[in-house]
Amino acid sequence: MEEKIVKLFEEASSLALECGRKNAALILQMARELIRCFEQGHKLLLFGNGGSASQAQHFAAELVNKLAVYRVPLPAIALTTDTSVITSIGNDLQFSDIFSRPIEALGRPGDVAWGLSTSGTSPNVLKALAKARELGLRTIAFAGRDGSAMALHADFFLTVAADNTARIQEVHLCAGHAVCTIVEEHFLTKNRTA
Repeated sequence: MEEKIVKLFEEASSLALECGRKNAALILQMARELIRCFEQGHKLLLFGNGGSASQAQHFAAELVNKLAVYRVPLPAIALTTDTSVITSIGNDLQFSDIFSRPIEALGRPGDVAWGLSTSGTSPNVLKALAKARELGLRTIAFAGRDGSAMALHADFFLTVAADNTARIQEVHLCAGHAVCTIVEEHFLTKNRTA
């Protein structure tokens, strides 16, 4: 059993390192897009299902509060947290509308929409990304497996070439932390020089 545990850690670290090497420039572009968004007075809207929903909330917390060091709070909203809105839309319309409807209500040109889906095929995430682009928001997508459906609606698209949901989520967490680190360091440096 201990060997199995070590193997899980080896798989996760190997996949994360591979993703980091392959996508370092892309992750930097994503961070720069968020920096532009925040500096121009816009906001970030995040969403996903299941484990991806919790990661959307996690990244919002890192930006609103802090990742490592307190600095100016940044306007990031996880669309996964308002159960009244989610269940109302799911009940009155369709589950596939639970994120696109809030994007329509809250999203403005210059904002960024960040969708996460380990399958890369979640209808509600795809619909929200499509709505965001239609409304003039910039879009970031984290996917797993093939994820090509999400790529069609993303200005910045990161996919993890794996089939195991847990491994995909672990790499998404690492990549998201990298994005948040760059954003946080930018605003820390800006505050010091201001």
